[in-house]
Amino acid sequence: MRRRSLLTLSASPHDREILRLAVPALGALAAEPLYVLVDTAIVGHLGTTQLASLAVAATVLGTGFAIFNFLTYGTTAQVARLHGAGLEDEAVGVGAQAQWLSLVIGAVLLVGLLVLARPLATLMGADDEVADGATTYLRISALGAPAFMLASAGQGFLRGMGDLRTPLVILVCAHAVNVVLELVFVYGFGWGLAGSAWGTVIAQAGMGAAFLAVQLRAGWQRPVPARMRSLMRVGTEIAVRTTALLASFLVASAVLARVGAASLAAHQIAFQLFIFLALVLDALAIAAQIIVGRMLGAGDAAGARAAAGRMIAWSVALGAVFAVVLLALGDVIPRAFTSDPVVIARAHEIWWLFAAMMPLNGAVFALDGILIGAGDTRFLMWGMLAAAAVYVPIALLALHRGWGIEGVWWGLAALIAMRLATCGLRFAGERWALTGATAG
Repeated sequence: MRRRSLLTLSASPHDREILRLAVPALGALAAEPLYVLVDTAIVGHLGTTQLASLAVAATVLGTGFAIFNFLTYGTTAQVARLHGAGLEDEAVGVGAQAQWLSLVIGAVLLVGLLVLARPLATLMGADDEVADGATTYLRISALGAPAFMLASAGQGFLRGMGDLRTPLVILVCAHAVNVVLELVFVYGFGWGLAGSAWGTVIAQAGMGAAFLAVQLRAGWQRPVPARMRSLMRVGTEIAVRTTALLASFLVASAVLARVGAASLAAHQIAFQLFIFLALVLDALAIAAQIIVGRMLGAGDAAGARAAAGRMIAWSVALGAVFAVVLLALGDVIPRAFTSDPVVIARAHEIWWLFAAMMPLNGAVFALDGILIGAGDTRFLMWGMLAAAAVYVPIALLALHRGWGIEGVWWGLAALIAMRLATCGLRFAGERWALTGATAG
């Protein structure tokens, strides 16, 4: 009976709750790439050098901020459990401690970016005018790091409390303000690339202040090092997991850069679509974090497992839809990005594999969200390290043996399969479904 509940998509009592959480989560997730896209368009009209500088700076900032996304995910899981257990004051306290921790991390990032801006730009391969522009952008953007971290922690708190509408409103308003400020600073005042950075910093300051105001309204408390250490423990495990995943993607690009420009370009097309489609799947994963954490906090392990199974089924079904669409448009989509016949040919080599990975991705994303919601982050860390250990040798062999882009993508498929195997086996057991106000 349990197996049937995992596979069927007939009506379920969990569907309305999943939809209520996943839709605004998707909106919030989509706001960031849309902001980057607009930022790129504004700077792109300044010239090639400025756009290249932005690309370097954005890569550094994006990687740094992604590593600290545990401020969102770790906070969500802990707050959801406490909220589910009816311990509202303690849930609010976790949110406050996450805000204090975000200020510490933001201050470290601020100093680090100010000091290391030039070396980081050089490490990314920038030189001369591109390096100068990237350094300027990074040093100005560093001022927004504490506010960005406040927003990350604030999102985690509100998600854990089941409020995804407020983060969506704040993010949309902040990004809209950013667009207006950038247009005024870049074109109206003629500040160029620096104007783009200042617009972002001011918008981030407003965003951070809004999330802090929401937290202050809910409740506040002085710093408690023991509670911050608990968040840091979970945070370290999630950060290692995220870093291993980012490093795997970096290896793919590094290998294909040595294989040839056409292979790297084809990889870029498929990989950016991979990331875009992951947004939708990640929205379901966020719903899983909230629902599973809340139910386990309330002592309902059976309900958490049933809801988790439902979210796996929906995520796999959605991944299957993506796969069908990708296969049907396998000749159309690459041509929308390039007219180079060599790049298109390379894309065709991996397209079927790319499409076939989508249902697997659906299962992996859902399982990831379920286990984060359960507070099983240590297992996720080791599982991701094991998957990276499988992938990296395959990618390096692809370079050494001349397997090209197909070899690299078979490696990515192996990474996803390894994550599915480890997370699936964990879910099949009982150790993740610990009930109570804490994960153990």
